[in-house]
Amino acid sequence: MIDEKNVGTVVVVGAGIMGTGIAHVGALGGFNTILNDVSEELLQKAREGIRKELQKGVDLGKIDSNAVVGALNRLVLDNVLEHAAKDADLVIEAVPEKIEVKLEVFARLDRACAPHTVFASNTSALSITEMAGATKRPDRFIGMHFFNPVHKMKLVEIVRGLKTADSTFRIAESVSRKMGKETIEVK
Repeated sequence: MIDEKNVGTVVVVGAGIMGTGIAHVGALGGFNTILNDVSEELLQKAREGIRKELQKGVDLGKIDSNAVVGALNRLVLDNVLEHAAKDADLVIEAVPEKIEVKLEVFARLDRACAPHTVFASNTSALSITEMAGATKRPDRFIGMHFFNPVHKMKLVEIVRGLKTADSTFRIAESVSRKMGKETIEVK
């Protein structure tokens, strides 16, 4: 079983604005970060966007250039969901806000991931409990709602589902903090 001290690999599903931002702070926070999307074009655009934002941080004196090199070395792009997620400790979903799309993604992830993998959704409005129901791990399912632009906004709302375990909450909170975020539990 994984706990908040040994999360090493974070997979972000969805290379849109939010997913790209989450991958950015994940890699910068020291996690091996895999960004997944079906679109190779979006993945390449995301990598370039992350590189540019990190360079801006260096230019402004907010980020050390060695940290940028490390972050970019920890960032991997993968357009096959099952391959991207197979070794994940934490998967953060950032696909469009359509419940049917999210349910399908989590059902696929549930089949592809190791039993210890924790699932999180970046949703701001949909039911965490409903999404958790698409998996066999509702105790290892949580909401991690980041704000846009992710690399600048400090807050992450952590939302429990009905069956979310305390250990899952601690993982989401710890990962968020390593990403440089402040957390608040949302009821």
